[in-house]
Amino acid sequence: QVQVVESGGGSVQAGGSLRLSCEASGSIPRINPMGWYRQAPGKQRELVARITSGGSTDYADSVKGRFTISRDNAKNTVYLQMNSLNPEDTAVYYCNLKVLVRDYWGKGTLVTVSS
Repeated sequence: QVQVVESGGGSVQAGGSLRLSCEASGSIPRINPMGWYRQAPGKQRELVARITSGGSTDYADSVKGRFTISRDNAKNTVYLQMNSLNPEDTAVYYCNLKVLVRDYWGKGTLVTVSS
């Protein structure tokens, strides 16, 4: 059974920082593409950042220069360092794990940014 578990969400004031973590476990290869998505109230889920098995990264334009995705392959964990947060970043953040043609999702972690 594959599990994807996020942690690190919370409340922060505008301009602050948070670091999200996502650990994947179960019967999966050691290194897989992973990513972070978010869904704000009343909006569709959108890609925030993703990282390939080889370590290449891709970011949404809205977070470029502020967010950094990284991974620890030994721990099957991906991180999202979020700096210069603003109220528009408020959302539930979901971790995505891709194993071959399947997508696995965590339950999400809430990030709230106040002005």
